[in-house]
Amino acid sequence: MEDSGKKIKIAINGGIGFGAKLNSKQLVTISKYMNEDEELELTTFQQLYIEIPEDKKEDIIEEFQSVGLACYPVGNFIKSLRTCNFCKGEEEEGMPVAKELNRRIAGNAVPFTLKVAYTGCPIGCGEPMLSDIGVMKIRDHYILYVGGKAKGKDAEVGSLLKENLKPEELYELVEEIIAIYSQIGKKRETFYKFLKRIGRDQLIS
Repeated sequence: MEDSGKKIKIAINGGIGFGAKLNSKQLVTISKYMNEDEELELTTFQQLYIEIPEDKKEDIIEEFQSVGLACYPVGNFIKSLRTCNFCKGEEEEGMPVAKELNRRIAGNAVPFTLKVAYTGCPIGCGEPMLSDIGVMKIRDHYILYVGGKAKGKDAEVGSLLKENLKPEELYELVEEIIAIYSQIGKKRETFYKFLKRIGRDQLIS
């Protein structure tokens, strides 16, 4: 791809599905917007960072989406859901709920990058307890964890906030938590520090 001026970075992935996968059509489409010496950055949250011409952003995103790629902003936004490999099938592992939760929250602006993880069973391959907000499906209900921190000498497992949630209850509670963080979180204050400052009890009305 020839350089056409100022570039911006966006995050892309194959959407919420059975693991972090890309097909050949998606790879070919991505490669159209890379020079031979350019590299893709793979994040721990199942996203690829790619730089694209700013003046062609809308057209390129539309092309990416046409081959099934999901596109998200980079920076202080909610990351797309990190998921497990969903080994037992879409309905049993709660894939529709994961997709809907991602649709509602991913890409929304927050005081600092917010990571949300989802897993379809107690094995927890999606590492929900090491994320800012983590969701675990148990039978026909959902458990919500908050305050996980995967890195640093103060790394910490998230704590249980609420269990036996139905899908709508899960969506509403996660959106309420994010709204509280957006309203009273300090600029560039991580969710982990925010939670330590206000206390987890403030997240449940």
